[in-house]
Amino acid sequence: MAGGAILTLGLMGVAIIVAATVGAFWVGMLLALLNAALLVVIALALSMSEPLHPLSTGLAMVIAASSFAARGTLFSKTLSRRAWLMALFVVAGEGSVLLIAAAFPGALPDWFLALLPAQWANIAIQTSLTGTLTGAGTFAASTSALIALAGTAATTLLAARLYLQRWPYLLMFTAWLSLSALVYFGSEQMAL
Repeated sequence: MAGGAILTLGLMGVAIIVAATVGAFWVGMLLALLNAALLVVIALALSMSEPLHPLSTGLAMVIAASSFAARGTLFSKTLSRRAWLMALFVVAGEGSVLLIAAAFPGALPDWFLALLPAQWANIAIQTSLTGTLTGAGTFAASTSALIALAGTAATTLLAARLYLQRWPYLLMFTAWLSLSALVYFGSEQMAL
């Protein structure tokens, strides 16, 4: 059950840190996807089961990588040389919460987890890996997580493009809270 968390950590770490360091969205995204593919190959070599929905897994990884790389790009624009440090702090913070949630299910409140894009990616990747996409609640959770990741990527890239103006940050913050609510209620559907 930790496969989604491990892939999410790999995607998030590479995408955010590389995009923040290099300042290029596409470089962060492509290296993150290459890293995720390598992690899947290593898992298969270690005799772990194949993803039951490989196309859904690939789609979830592409959307998650774009969301994380967008954040790294924004850090690069706003923090210049210190962007990698902010990226490292974000990966450490969200990664530790993700690992705690994977190791101790139910230890953290659902509303808190719904605020983290890393958890959104974990929901989408884990449901496609384990093949639980057939249930209506699970499909709602996975779909809402993918929509949230894509929406966050779009608004973060807009904020990165217009970083000298203040209004994109308000848009980005509003989108993040709205998309967090979408993920929270999608996850509530999964629990039913």
